[in-house]
Amino acid sequence: MAASAGHPAREARSQCSEEPLAAALADMPELARLLEADPYLKPFAPEFQRRYKRFNQTLNNIGENEGGIDKFSRGYESFGVHRCADGGLYCKEWAPGAEGVFLTGDFNDWNPFAYPYKKLDFGKWELYIPPKQNRSVLVPHGSKLKVVIRSKSGEILYRISPWAKYVTRDGDNVNYDWIHWDPEHPYKFKHSKPKKPRGLRIYESHVGISSYEGKIASYKHFTCNVLPRIKDLGYNCIQMMAIMEHAYYASFGYQITSFFAASSRYGTPEELKELVDTAHSMGITVFLDMVHSHASKNSEDGLNMFDGTESCYFHYGPKGNHNLWDSRLFAYSSWEVLRFLLSNIRWWLEEYGFDGFRFDGVTSMLYHHHGIGQNFSGGYHEYFGLQVDEDALTYIMLANHLVHALYPDSITIAEDVSGMPALCFPISQGGGGFDYRLAMAIPDKWIQALVGDKSLAFWLMDAEMYTNMSVLTPFTPVIDRGIQLHKMIRLITHALGGEGYLNFMGNEFGHPEWLDFPRKGNNESYHYARRQFHLTDDDLLRYKFLNNFDRDMNKLEERCHWLSAPQAHVSEEHETNKIIAFERAGLLFVFNFHPSNSYTDYRLGTTVPGKYKIVLDSDAAEYGGHQRLDHNTDFFSKPFEHNNHPYSLLVYIPNRVALILQNVDLPN
Repeated sequence: MAASAGHPAREARSQCSEEPLAAALADMPELARLLEADPYLKPFAPEFQRRYKRFNQTLNNIGENEGGIDKFSRGYESFGVHRCADGGLYCKEWAPGAEGVFLTGDFNDWNPFAYPYKKLDFGKWELYIPPKQNRSVLVPHGSKLKVVIRSKSGEILYRISPWAKYVTRDGDNVNYDWIHWDPEHPYKFKHSKPKKPRGLRIYESHVGISSYEGKIASYKHFTCNVLPRIKDLGYNCIQMMAIMEHAYYASFGYQITSFFAASSRYGTPEELKELVDTAHSMGITVFLDMVHSHASKNSEDGLNMFDGTESCYFHYGPKGNHNLWDSRLFAYSSWEVLRFLLSNIRWWLEEYGFDGFRFDGVTSMLYHHHGIGQNFSGGYHEYFGLQVDEDALTYIMLANHLVHALYPDSITIAEDVSGMPALCFPISQGGGGFDYRLAMAIPDKWIQALVGDKSLAFWLMDAEMYTNMSVLTPFTPVIDRGIQLHKMIRLITHALGGEGYLNFMGNEFGHPEWLDFPRKGNNESYHYARRQFHLTDDDLLRYKFLNNFDRDMNKLEERCHWLSAPQAHVSEEHETNKIIAFERAGLLFVFNFHPSNSYTDYRLGTTVPGKYKIVLDSDAAEYGGHQRLDHNTDFFSKPFEHNNHPYSLLVYIPNRVALILQNVDLPN
């Protein structure tokens, strides 16, 4: 039978769709790797092409006008206030809406107009103050400064430089003061950066709440008391929250006022450097929670209205406001905003030695709607088109390009709840350039909230944690259930959740209650803004069991590397039996979530034959389990097909128990 001729209209449509794809691939050959990984993205190849062109065009413009992104990202070397080699002072600001700019402070008895800046092109202002005749320090370390702005309306505004390196708040003062930070003996790093981790085991940390006392803890406290715990628990990364200075403590560090200043409420910049350096000495990688998605509305001690206009660093009008967060939104297409943000990234990498960033609020950056009122279904039409803020996306690509160009082993993580395709693909392949995306849906599944909600352990055990956590009292059904499920939930998330694992400080031992910062609504109480590490140190309390399990889970991952292994194949997901089983990194993971049923000779499929041994058992005594398994037992996988696996073995799996079996016949 002769083949029928093709339909002309269909052939024309096919040709039209293939031509843009061919053009995109001609422009960026590496796009083929992305489309091979996800062929459903082929219709959007022109979108990736346009995004890549915008990135390259901006990068080339920076090269032509600024001498390259390396020089462009060193803004902190000239902007702000700097002591010169001759003892003088060089100052520079960007204030395009100002009629006049002046420097004042302790050094000139707060005479507001004694030192006027000279106006330059493109809204920049500079000032050079010659040295004193005796060559003594013109502006001493620790003295207070202010930039004085005369606005176009004639208003006189006292401002903190956007490039200020240290700000503090005295006593009951509402606003922060800019402190000139120029120590005679700055901290010198002693230890090299650790190697890039093979698999990320992140301990998310907040310095201020790291003490059991009802107060703000310090960098020194964290260095001396918390870092050793993190090392002992087997975490290889720390994600530091609320480091960039924020006037409102209860914002959890997400309302930034001074982007180049380490928060003074915990101590000095030198003490933060010592913290990072000490972590490096322990082989721990340190990430900074980077907030470039928005900024505080504060004007007295923030970026807002710096030059007397609302459009200096931010969009003008409603576009410059985030309605849910009550904060300002950056104008990412602005040349000087790009300089400011890219320089900010470099500052934290080079001045403080951070090893990478968790970029906060990436979903808000990616879309003009900021994710507000959006229920992302996963349909690809949601990630392309006019709703995407391509200025912000270009900035994200530039930021990732800069980080990885400066330090190839640095790591960037996107906090994105939308699921934007290719966000973690290389830029050359059409991606956003991130290394990881924070999978927010998984903690939401377990109700593992940070602020204002109960911890997972408290959801499981609630008020009984106050009375029944002593080892001197028998297990109650609530405490028994809570302890066993807490271990199982954490292990299945660790092993099946992705390519990295993140734990918020204290949750490893089942921290009770919830987290809430001092505010008017709780009478400024610190009771819930602390971490009660002493609970896990008390040998008479059951918190130690959860802590032990968390430590051994991490140590086993360090040895077997399941986080960096290919994704697991779930071979058993039995709704009635409540059994979940899967293989990853040569290990067999088995979970029995049934509240009462234990199973003898339960058959599980495996991909390879051999002898298996128990390497982690949530029912062990040291983890608060019931010791129902004999760890001397050998389990043999034989050629008996089960669940589409060529081999299988029989196990005893008690109720509410998680097991990891290792094939000891395979090379470790």
